[in-house]
Amino acid sequence: MNPNLDRLHPYPFEKLAKLKAGISVPEHLAPISLGIGEPKHPSPAFVKQVIADNLDKLANYPTTRGTDELRQAISQWATRRFDLKPGSLSASDHVVPVNGTREGIFSLVQAVVDASKHGTVVSPNPFYQVYEGAAFLSGATPVYLPCDGSNGFIPDFDQVPDDVWQNCQILFLCSPGNPSGAVIPRETLIKVIELADRYNFIVASDECYSELYPDESQPPEGLLQTCAAIGRDDFSRCVVFHSLSKRSNLPGLRSGFVAGDADILKGYLKYRTYHGCAMPIHNQLASITAWQDEDHVRENRAAYRAKFEAVVPILREVMSVDYPDAGFYLWPETPMDDETFARELSAQQNVHVLPGRYLSRTVDGHNPGENRVRMALVAPLEECIEAAKRIAEFVKANKA
Repeated sequence: MNPNLDRLHPYPFEKLAKLKAGISVPEHLAPISLGIGEPKHPSPAFVKQVIADNLDKLANYPTTRGTDELRQAISQWATRRFDLKPGSLSASDHVVPVNGTREGIFSLVQAVVDASKHGTVVSPNPFYQVYEGAAFLSGATPVYLPCDGSNGFIPDFDQVPDDVWQNCQILFLCSPGNPSGAVIPRETLIKVIELADRYNFIVASDECYSELYPDESQPPEGLLQTCAAIGRDDFSRCVVFHSLSKRSNLPGLRSGFVAGDADILKGYLKYRTYHGCAMPIHNQLASITAWQDEDHVRENRAAYRAKFEAVVPILREVMSVDYPDAGFYLWPETPMDDETFARELSAQQNVHVLPGRYLSRTVDGHNPGENRVRMALVAPLEECIEAAKRIAEFVKANKA
């Protein structure tokens, strides 16, 4: 077996299951899960219809690079959304469809890391666990940059030592952040691009929450958008990941894309031809219709906005919690340690959240996820309100 498998940590939900093993939940209270970031809003009917109308495509092998039509739809969407120079993000050279961001992130790391060197993969902390797992299995070493309230939940890149950058092969960004929802501003993205040029590493920006934001007039900035703003129309050293899972409530479609630097994507596509991960044709056709429609995405944002506006005031009566810049998570501080909070909340109120430390690593004695929990407002509005009321009751009943 690959010895790097032994370096992998249990996934957060494995830890959560172990934490809650043996507890008895109150049977008179219906369970409400805020722990897993799985969208629960209805999938668009028109997307489902495309799949139903094209089931005959099951008889055809898909190509790894995807159809011209899908890549064109992605290119046109990204160009509109991020105000790119027309033609700069070409469908032929700058876009690769992937089966969701997790698969795309994992495979990109395997394709680009040079394991013969003492390479590192640098990421925010807390982080999406696939950044770390992909690093380990590529033979690289993860390096974690703390994100907490002191830095607005965005890494302080000025405090990173030179030797970290010298060994860095990939820097992961997550904007809007998971779990904080923090959006990285343009001036910070420019700084990151300058660091990539100076130390010759790839900037990989996970932007799968970019279409869930509260203000219709202020969508989050993306890495390619920053590139365009500074005239970097070749997107050198920069790649981004996007998905239909959160944007379009289609997590089961497993459809997303990687876009950016054509030289990086050329080698990445070569890797993928051996990886065996082509997107089924009927999924590609459904994805085209999803990328071409914005009405259902605006409705999606409105539904999340209503939940935040209803839930946050209830929780603020008993906890320190802020509205996120974007995304569908809350990242509140807990009045007791986060594991105890999650376990006892399940036991007393049948409401389920994820301890913050399960999304983080302890570095130099500090775990930036401790004494926080992640709450995903993915349940229906009424359930989210009920969950907030139960959490408030729980906190009041357990005050020291």
